[in-house]
Amino acid sequence: MPGFVAPGFEPVADAFEKNFRERGEVGAAFAAQQDRKVVVDLWSGIADVASGRPWQENTLEIVFSATKAFVAICILLLLDRELIALTDPVRKHWPEFGKPEIRILDLVTHRARLPGIETPVAMDDVTDDRRMAVLLAAQQPSRDPRAAFCYHALTYGWLCGELVRRVDGRSIGRFFAEEIATPLDLELWIGLPAEEAHRVATLVLSPEWGQSEHLSGDTYTRDPLMRIAWGNPETFSATLFPWNRPAFHRAEIPGVNGIGTARSIAKLYACLADGGSPLMSGATLQAGRQVLAEGFDELNNEERRFGVGFALQTETMALGPPADAFGHSGAGGSMHGAWPSQRVGFSYAMNLMRDGVRPDPRSKALLDALYRSVSR
Repeated sequence: MPGFVAPGFEPVADAFEKNFRERGEVGAAFAAQQDRKVVVDLWSGIADVASGRPWQENTLEIVFSATKAFVAICILLLLDRELIALTDPVRKHWPEFGKPEIRILDLVTHRARLPGIETPVAMDDVTDDRRMAVLLAAQQPSRDPRAAFCYHALTYGWLCGELVRRVDGRSIGRFFAEEIATPLDLELWIGLPAEEAHRVATLVLSPEWGQSEHLSGDTYTRDPLMRIAWGNPETFSATLFPWNRPAFHRAEIPGVNGIGTARSIAKLYACLADGGSPLMSGATLQAGRQVLAEGFDELNNEERRFGVGFALQTETMALGPPADAFGHSGAGGSMHGAWPSQRVGFSYAMNLMRDGVRPDPRSKALLDALYRSVSR
């Protein structure tokens, strides 16, 4: 198996290999750092089933909602520089937004009551972050009670991305590249450069893909809130699925289309597990991973807990055994995060998209093995 595991971390390699042997893995990578030193860096399998292209050391993967944490770090940098405050009304920085009751705090904790776009939009509109921001600025908050605490699957990125642009002047992709990826030497993008396109793994939908209620067209017909949150347009439909298109990789879709290596994502989270320097002060990071909102997301049938954009540990322990874990998952099964108490950052990325049991058995096996290794 290609890659590296430090002495004592052999159980992680065993779990990674077992994912291929027993859990149907197609192509994947898993990486972890402790004390900012690489302890695991593994990759294997097939990056593109049609051509047989193998998953290589430099293969890139789209990590979907894990991108929300990258956006969260951008917001924390603005907070650290005192350019914004969580209590600021959004319209203080984005005048066209026009909803004085909605604060930045509401954007980063999925409480803005804007979980989807109400105006009918086409698939290609998803790649136009400025148009999406204009539509959200004009849209009134949903009156559906479930919207009060409801995962903003796509709109989180457009809302926070436009906020960054209004405060800083740069797009969220450029801000992330210049303020985070470049200083840490990461192969990680929100908006992939064209010259890197050949490295991206091709996503494969598992047979059970689309079985969950929030990905069902029948649900959209009877539930208007579910339709705007997940079905306008149906970006995760098994028949329309656009996420292998180069145009969707090049665009800045900051809620969902971060692309990079597991190695780089683990390095980013290792920085956060170690206090956040040189990106931000330890105090800002500590504030960013405190519980700001928690409860049951009725629309998506899931218990959730959020800091400033980060998903925080819940009773499902999806982020691994540590209680202080934070990070973010991605559609299909990827998982990425930090364990501050163990000074660990990790990232699991794969191309076989599953829509079933949570947490995904593949990531759970890897994180359980990683925890045993760091706790030995």
